[in-house]
Amino acid sequence: MNIDQIFANNKVWIAEKLKVDPEYFNNLSLRQSPEILYIGCSDSRVSAEELMGAKPGEVFVHRNIANMVPNTDLSVMSVINYAVSYLKVKHVVVCGHYYCNGVKAAMQSQDMGILNPWLRNIRDVYRIHHNELDTIVDEELRYKRLVELNVQEQCINVLKTADVQKAYKERTLTVNGWVFDIQTGQLIDLKIDFDKILQKIMEIYRII
Repeated sequence: MNIDQIFANNKVWIAEKLKVDPEYFNNLSLRQSPEILYIGCSDSRVSAEELMGAKPGEVFVHRNIANMVPNTDLSVMSVINYAVSYLKVKHVVVCGHYYCNGVKAAMQSQDMGILNPWLRNIRDVYRIHHNELDTIVDEELRYKRLVELNVQEQCINVLKTADVQKAYKERTLTVNGWVFDIQTGQLIDLKIDFDKILQKIMEIYRII
């Protein structure tokens, strides 16, 4: 896309919004009160607000390569802290997508330079679930399953944070794992049984 065209598009967008509501931008500048924190992939084919049909102000969004939630990443940890403890969101969503290049890169035995430490987090997901993944003969199906398991593990990482544990005791907060199917446009709820999973890990990771 041409950079000059972006600014032209912006002017058209402003005019369209003001035509419908002359106070649109004034109202937008007053506050934000999103109910959802969305943690997704930076992939240029996946637009968080568009795939959910969300309007500005409705979703607090964080995106990185392969929708990761490593505890060593101050960016995602800060986003979770702000969204959960200050914006008081009601839902945290980790959304992966099929045909994720980050997940695909992690499945390959290849030196990716500066990306190696980041991709290692996904390779750790494979290591944790290798018994299941190694039984999947079809490479594409194994790739898709790793996408799903990566979402599950990142949701668990969300649940390990002190902010989320504290919120669980104070109010209703849900953590959700989704996958976006680029080929169909469908959002898939993985319906992860967190109660079952957490029975095995919270005696170690419980903070609050």
